[in-house]
Parts: sequence; structure tokens; C-alpha cells
Amino acid sequence: MVDVAQLVEHWLVVPVVAGSSPVIHPTMSLTQPDEALEERELFEPDRAWSTVVWNDPVNLMTYVTHVFRTYFGYPRREAERLMLLVHHEGRATVASGPREEMERHTEAMHEFGLWATVERI
Repeated sequence: MVDVAQLVEHWLVVPVVAGSSPVIHPTMSLTQPDEALEERELFEPDRAWSTVVWNDPVNLMTYVTHVFRTYFGYPRREAERLMLLVHHEGRATVASGPREEMERHTEAMHEFGLWATVERI
């Protein structure tokens, strides 16, 4: 059992502002070992993420193919295959990797006018 003195020692001091609350210091774990392992698995940065492009009623199929070829560097056949997945199935996973990279890809797709999201694999 963790006593109050240990808890207070590990709390961060947070200024009192709207919506703020004390936060447990990252080195302090109040969970059982199995639960702590599950929490670490949820926040592992090396887990795979994907960029998913969604179908929309605005962009032409040729434009989507062009974006996939120019941004991702896919050959024409692969870009067309992914575009057809978007068109017929409503979505296609166009890239996978670390979360930060997938967020950059998703933002780039938005800049091209495509609907895209980041998902955990």
C-alpha cells in the first residue's frame, strides 16, 4: 500500500488554472504490474500507425492517383490500385509507420484536399 507521504512526494505541482489538475509523476506507478505493462503497451511510440485516405465526392480519380504518385512516389499501377480501393471500398491505407510520420502524411493529404486520418494498426 502506498502511503500519502509517498504520493505527495511524487505529485507534480501544477498552477491553479481553469481545467488543471495534479498529475502523477511518470516514475510513480499506482497500478499492479500487469496493468502497468498494459499501459506501457498503449503508449509505445514504436507501434505501427497508418495513414488512411477516404473517399469523397469532390476529387477526381485521376487527381487522387496523381497525389499518390507525386507525394508518396508510388508507381502508376500502385497509385491506381490504391485510388480504386478508395473509390470502391471507401478507404485505402496508403502508408504505415511511426505515428509522427503518419501525422505528417495525413496533413499533406489534407493540403492536397483529400480526406485522410491516422489509425493504429
